[in-house]
Amino acid sequence: MVFITAAAAIGGFLFGYDSAVINGAVVGIQRHFRVGPVTIGFVVAIALLGSAAGAWFAGRLADRWGRIRTMQVAAALFAISSVGQMLPFAIWDLALWRVLAGIAIGMASVIGPAYIAEVAPPAYRGRLGSFQQLAIVLGIAVSQLVNYGIAQWAGGEVNNALGPLQAWQWMLGACLAPALAYLAFALVIPESPRFLIAAGRDERVREVLRQVEGAHVDLDARVAEISAVLRGERRPRLSDLRGPRFGLLPIVWIGVILSVFQQLVGINVIFYYSSVLWQSVGINQADSLLISFSSSIINLVGTLVAIALVDRLGRRPLLLVGSAGMAVSLAVAAWAFSAGRLVEGAVTLPGFQGAVALVAANCFVLFFALSWGVVVWVLLGEIFPNRLRAAALSVAAAAQWLANWLVTVTFPALSEWNLALTYLAYAGFAVLSLLFVLFLVRETKGRALEEMG
Repeated sequence: MVFITAAAAIGGFLFGYDSAVINGAVVGIQRHFRVGPVTIGFVVAIALLGSAAGAWFAGRLADRWGRIRTMQVAAALFAISSVGQMLPFAIWDLALWRVLAGIAIGMASVIGPAYIAEVAPPAYRGRLGSFQQLAIVLGIAVSQLVNYGIAQWAGGEVNNALGPLQAWQWMLGACLAPALAYLAFALVIPESPRFLIAAGRDERVREVLRQVEGAHVDLDARVAEISAVLRGERRPRLSDLRGPRFGLLPIVWIGVILSVFQQLVGINVIFYYSSVLWQSVGINQADSLLISFSSSIINLVGTLVAIALVDRLGRRPLLLVGSAGMAVSLAVAAWAFSAGRLVEGAVTLPGFQGAVALVAANCFVLFFALSWGVVVWVLLGEIFPNRLRAAALSVAAAAQWLANWLVTVTFPALSEWNLALTYLAYAGFAVLSLLFVLFLVRETKGRALEEMG
């Protein structure tokens, strides 16, 4: 069961890896194609629009083709897009391959958790479900380590040649290895029992249930139980989410706003642009990539802390602590960045402010990871009534991808205009997120899903 879950979670690893690998390549792309901050922001962010589309269609494809076949398609898209991004002949060509990678990311963001939930025995579902989030943050960390290693191999400059290609091209192409591993595992793990029953393959479903739940399980009873649930289900429609005021039901708005705040604090600026950020205040290219890797490790540690505490302390306390910590960290980072000065044509930070900025940025990552990074996804799975959950989740996830896109596409231009004020704006959103949780988000710890309404 652990093997099956880990194999499925490779999609989450690719989600994190392919999302964050662009961080090390941004400067190389900008120099190679001689484009400005607006264009580079568009190229980085356009993958997120592909992710929204991939997430939107993944559920339908999984119901039609099966969970495993959809995984295989996502793995193939990851592999093809990796080669395409490694060998672009123009900036618009790179953007198209980024869209394809985004579609694969969106598919992985949906199909992995769904498959794990459907094959995991009920007693272990929570712990096994956490594999996906762990895989995502591990993918982010590994991508930064690979970027740093390639940059070091190239002499510290991502535009230096390594054989026939520049270093930044190898960074984007390195995703091919985990993509092929994902495809290989997707060829050997079993199909979801839920899909097999829906497809009328009762004999095969007994084999899978025996494999994942053990020989002691009453297979006929389990098949009858799953069949009864499937017969009683009705796929929720978006029209079910309409409310009497402001277009949506209040609980749906809460889910949407939670999703949007998770992105408006600027967390993905760290994972997509941190190498550019640190270079913009005077840190050299190789060191900036090492800092990005250290931030990814802090993200991983914070995620483990959140998984350990979310059922003990509750959702609201973690969100409130996270919002307060993020607000302070971002405000301190903004103060430090305001000390940047032009010295011989390059921006540098004084030594003290540089150290403060580094500590503040990593504190921000830690506070986000131990709160909003994990807890928002937990809440989105809990706060909606059963009859609305799937449709409401799709709307909230779409809002999250769009907010992610907005922050990602605007950061290069905003940071070039005024980096300190940009970070102060993110701090403002962290304060608003605290007030939102304090007054409008209810605790769900210990409550049955059937109580939500």
